[in-house]
Amino acid sequence: MIDKMLLERIFAAASIQRWNDHMRPLDFSELDKQGHKMVIAYVISKFAPAGCGFDWIAVIEGAIFEMLQRVVITDLKPQLFYRIKSDADKYRDLNDWIYGQVKGEIESVDKAFARRFRDYFQDDSNNINRRILSAAHFYSTKWEHDIIEPFNRAGLDMSATKKELLKRQELFNDIEGVRQIMLWPGLRHFVDLCGQLRFQQRWSHMYRVPRTSVLGHMCLVAVFSYLFSIKIEACPRRARNNFLCGLFHDLPEALTRDIIAPVKSSVEGLLELIRDYEIEEMNEKVMRNLPPTWIQEIESFTKFEFRSMTGVGGSRKFRSSEKISEKYNFDEHDPMDGEIIRFADHLTAFMEAYLCVQNGIRNPEFKEAAAKLHRKYRGRKIAGRKFGNIYGQFKLS
Repeated sequence: MIDKMLLERIFAAASIQRWNDHMRPLDFSELDKQGHKMVIAYVISKFAPAGCGFDWIAVIEGAIFEMLQRVVITDLKPQLFYRIKSDADKYRDLNDWIYGQVKGEIESVDKAFARRFRDYFQDDSNNINRRILSAAHFYSTKWEHDIIEPFNRAGLDMSATKKELLKRQELFNDIEGVRQIMLWPGLRHFVDLCGQLRFQQRWSHMYRVPRTSVLGHMCLVAVFSYLFSIKIEACPRRARNNFLCGLFHDLPEALTRDIIAPVKSSVEGLLELIRDYEIEEMNEKVMRNLPPTWIQEIESFTKFEFRSMTGVGGSRKFRSSEKISEKYNFDEHDPMDGEIIRFADHLTAFMEAYLCVQNGIRNPEFKEAAAKLHRKYRGRKIAGRKFGNIYGQFKLS
């Protein structure tokens, strides 16, 4: 069973503030940054040429490993971190210490996964997978910088940061996916639209600590879904699809806002009306800006996000996750576990409510929401595994 300490550690990225020594028009959290970075990495990865050594799992796990590293060393300013990184011995010592902090938690997922985490930071190769992540990291940082720059023009640090970003941008101009984002307005629009989901707060009608955005929530669902995929021994394509579906499952909310469940169910037929509107808006403002070969896949991730299926990017066939595990757990079937995405989505919502209560927010709605999901899932099987036992680690007061 996955240790709840690992889930809470990942969730802690929502409390880490970025650019907090600058004037900001709104808060920028590390969780949102990591979610946007993962979206950008997806776009860049779609243009990776054959034979270059590109590997979806390497990119996904690299993104998760880098996120965990950042959560553990949250007190280090970027300038100091990069200075340490330039010294191979000090950087190795730092990563050994980081691994010691999280080893037990990560091993609760899988010991091989924990070894890959350790090895990732001992490998200094600059292959295509790492370059994609570096480019995505750069682009998401620059995206934030461009927002706060007008508020900090008098600051010396901001001027130096801008020069450094312009210098680093040249390192990625040879990557095809980066060139496509720069040249194709539709792709830039897609990246910006996903980035704007950090402006939409979850549970926005209530005070919360920590607050999470729709983008941050999507990032958590993606990471949790991938961890659960390891637990069911998903084939690489299935694990990849589960991660990406989690990452994009709430993308339509960029167009409709985060409508809470009680409102959706308050009027008969309202939920169907909302879904119809989402489809119209997605077709008009998202799909038309994407390469045609992406549309089937994005549609699976956003329209059928909670349906288990094979043929995600082609001829869909809806099947149970248990059936997929029995007969279709092979890359050629292009499978996805909507049931796992749904479980990860609800687990994230549970943790949002649970942590508010743990942090002293005395709102009965949070207690009721946490208790309802706790009752619904505790001991429940998902994809043939008792993932619901995770809830038993969370003690409700």
